[in-house]
Amino acid sequence: MTDERTRRRWINLGEIIALAALVVSALGVWIAWKSSSEDKPTRIVEQKSAVPLALRGTVDGDGRMLTIAPADPSHALESLKLTINGAEPIEVGSDGRFSASDVEPALKGREKEAKDVTHSVPVRVEARYVEGGADRRGGGAYVLRYKWEGGGLFGGRSLRLVGLSR
Repeated sequence: MTDERTRRRWINLGEIIALAALVVSALGVWIAWKSSSEDKPTRIVEQKSAVPLALRGTVDGDGRMLTIAPADPSHALESLKLTINGAEPIEVGSDGRFSASDVEPALKGREKEAKDVTHSVPVRVEARYVEGGADRRGGGAYVLRYKWEGGGLFGGRSLRLVGLSR
C-alpha cells in the first residue's frame, strides 16, 4: 500500500509540474501576442545623405554677365553673396546672375592690369539653398576669372567675366 501511495504522490507531483509548465507557456504566448499587436509596422526609409554645394559659373552676353548655378540639380538657390578682396559684398538673387559692372568696384586698383589677358581673383561665396526640402547654407572659396578689354586713346577699359571655378 505504501508503494501505491508513493506512486500516486509522484503522479500528482508530475501533474502539478506539467500544469505549471502549461501555465508558464500560455503566459509566454500571451505576452508575445500582446507585444506584437502593439507594434506598428517598421518603416524603413532610405535617407539620402546631404550633398555638399558645388557651384558652376556660366558666362552670358559676351562676358558682361555671369550666371552661378549649383552643379547638382537637386539644389535650388535662394540667395548668393560674393565677397572679393574684402570689398563690399555683392548680393546676388536666386537666379545667380550678376554683371561685370557689379564686380568692377571690387576690382578698384586693378584697372592697369594687362588687357586681353585672363586674370583671377579669390572670391568668398556664401549661399543659401534648398536640398530635399531643407534649407541649407554652403559656399566656400572660389576663383573669379576676368579680363580687361578696350582702352586706347579715348576709350575706357571694360571688364569681361570669363568664369568661376574652385
